[in-house]
Amino acid sequence: MEKIDGKTLKHALTCKLVNHPPQSSEQIPILGVPISAMNIPLALAAVRQWVSQQKSAFVCFREVNGLMDAQGDPGLKSLHYSAGLVMPDGKPIAWLCRLKGHSEVRQVCGRDFMRALCEDSAKYGAKHFFYGGKPGVADLAARHLKEEFPGLMIAGTESPPFRPLTPEEDQAMVGRIITSGAQFVWVGISSPKQEFWMRDHVDKLPCVLFGVGAAFDFHARTIKTAPRWMQSIGLEWLFRFLSEPRRLWRRYLINNPRFVFYILLEILGIKNFENSHRS
Repeated sequence: MEKIDGKTLKHALTCKLVNHPPQSSEQIPILGVPISAMNIPLALAAVRQWVSQQKSAFVCFREVNGLMDAQGDPGLKSLHYSAGLVMPDGKPIAWLCRLKGHSEVRQVCGRDFMRALCEDSAKYGAKHFFYGGKPGVADLAARHLKEEFPGLMIAGTESPPFRPLTPEEDQAMVGRIITSGAQFVWVGISSPKQEFWMRDHVDKLPCVLFGVGAAFDFHARTIKTAPRWMQSIGLEWLFRFLSEPRRLWRRYLINNPRFVFYILLEILGIKNFENSHRS
């Protein structure tokens, strides 16, 4: 087992004193999940302010599938109220926010925001830690992003095992992230596992945590990105489905129609999706 020196352990234990910020924008409830009124420039400004104030927080990127998962999991739905931001990841989410009167809202998907923050943070020297992905994927994503943004500072990468970490392994991992000096930790261990991980670690790490799912694979170029024209009209889901039908059929052929049905119930006032289990 890897040992942590006394100074690092003390730092890890006292990180609970770090205040994490309230949600940094107006919230728009969609199926009981508080979506932040955000676009990429606004989100970059909010994160930059957190860094300057040495705040810890976690950020969720919520797309249709994640919203539907939250309907059957009160714990998952509740944790969004503790997040610093809940990004409108997905065209339908952004469209609904604008229909509710928030004209500034645009899609902020994890892949695109990761690239935007890597570019922006290179200007003020913040460090990034990549946690997740299959072996080698985080390293490859970091390498490609650094090639694109030469000033980008990568503090470290780690691909954890797919099994749960033991308490000793978890403590050692926390120590490695802290000693790396990272201000940003990108978490790509799939949803909803990554959301619960961020909730459980935000008080242990003096960093901003981002749950970005498959973003590592996109930046490592192990998964192809949909053409821009498909992204612009909200058909990226169709591209991904056609690329991996066996893995994604349930997400898109069952959850997408359920989402439309639930939204109609909410709009017509037939069902209230507000969460009664807020933490």
